[in-house]
Amino acid sequence: MKNATNVATAGGRRGKRYAARLLFQFRVMVNGNPGVRRLCEDRIIVLRAVGARSALAKAQARGNAAEYQHPNADGTPVFFEFIGVTDLLELGVECDPDEVWYDIVQKVKPMERRRKLIPAPERLNAIASERSNKPLERPGMTRREQGSRQRAGRSAPSR
Repeated sequence: MKNATNVATAGGRRGKRYAARLLFQFRVMVNGNPGVRRLCEDRIIVLRAVGARSALAKAQARGNAAEYQHPNADGTPVFFEFIGVTDLLELGVECDPDEVWYDIVQKVKPMERRRKLIPAPERLNAIASERSNKPLERPGMTRREQGSRQRAGRSAPSR
């Protein structure tokens, strides 16, 4: 059996294992204006709960607890705010103990297109970050947002 640990605890005192996808925003106030386009964080957490509603409540509590505010280097107020839970996934017997998320999607000829779909190792964020001491520009983010994404102690960007 793939994940005997999860089977033994699925209904037990530890509960089922869930992954929750949380959405946060950095709201930077410049002259009292937060702007329209905001840098966001998509965070996946793993938790245990007796059921999906309980897991949702725990994920929401974790999101709320992660909020903070501080002035940035320019003295401008920055608010890191929890927006909500965008997805909740039960990590059942089909998951290995170290799996934290999965999506099952259809793609056109993925094996034939693997050179396009799978980035070279040096393009992976963690490897690029180790090499250059800054995160790699990711699709869908501007270079400015990408530079702001580097979180030394979760410091927020300045606009």
